Amino acid sequence: MLTIDIHTHILPSDIPDFRKKFGYGEFIRLEHHKPTYAKMIKGDAFFREVEHNCWNADVRMEECNHAGVHVQVLSTIPVMFSYWAKPDDCMELSRFLNNHIAEVVKANPKRFIGLGTLPMQAPELAVQELERCMKIGLRGIQIGSNVNQENLNEPKFYPIWEKAEKLGAAIFVHPWEMMGENEMKKYWLPWLVGMPAETSRAICSMIFGGIFEKFPKLKVAFAHGGGSFPSTIGRIEHGHHCRPDLVALDNLTSPKSYLGKIYFDSLVHDADMLRFLVKLAGAEKVALGSDYPFPLGEEIPGKLIKSMDFTSEQKEWLLHGTALEWLGLEKRMFEA
Repeated sequence: MLTIDIHTHILPSDIPDFRKKFGYGEFIRLEHHKPTYAKMIKGDAFFREVEHNCWNADVRMEECNHAGVHVQVLSTIPVMFSYWAKPDDCMELSRFLNNHIAEVVKANPKRFIGLGTLPMQAPELAVQELERCMKIGLRGIQIGSNVNQENLNEPKFYPIWEKAEKLGAAIFVHPWEMMGENEMKKYWLPWLVGMPAETSRAICSMIFGGIFEKFPKLKVAFAHGGGSFPSTIGRIEHGHHCRPDLVALDNLTSPKSYLGKIYFDSLVHDADMLRFLVKLAGAEKVALGSDYPFPLGEEIPGKLIKSMDFTSEQKEWLLHGTALEWLGLEKRMFEA
């Protein structure tokens, strides 16, 4: 069965020293310190070590073949967003990253699909780059769960949603700059607690802010199974009804009514939770996502889905049907 992984990250093997070029900031560069490994350097400090599957397309395809994944949807690593940077500098970085992903897709169009990154802190530039992304063969964009701690319902972002809706661009929302990160650094809590909360923050902001009412054709998918949103939807719905004076300020529509309209990836690491998510949103709104190639992701993408007692039709949606619908693509494009 065709298998498409909508949540994978990639970097170019060589990244210019943007910090040196621009004269400020914590821009990421790679230091290839030993064979098949590189250090991600953030500003002047070590950030993370990555392996060659993070930049080598041939290695990625070999690992995909082993795991039974036919197609990966590529997006940058969220730390590359650099929304804190000066707009023109972030635009240059975004174009560099987007050109790289477009080149990888062009070289292997049956194995890879690309999502771009935008200078979200400058909506006018973001709209320009979104248009260019679609022209160079990308299918949409990956954005952060907040933009310099501004929520995604802010009116300044409306032009981006309007353009994405018009172009049919898929949007993948990934948590970053997690709330409370500075207060809970021990035990990896920003990744274990902050990320799920951050994703729910993004979903609730877009729902309560009426984004899906204003732009009903937006195709938005949320990472990590929607974070804590699915498991707290009862509380969210109850709050909407019991305190409309605090919650339903900009949108009177029930939060639960958006289930079946927004998309989620499948990365929940638990069979009961995946079963619950599929029951909640429908298999046609959940797509395989692994967070490849990072350890917090699913080691063998799709293994959990394939091991469960979903119907054949549900598995078709989860493994490729939902992804294709979200991306506006057809299955025949990836068949031999």
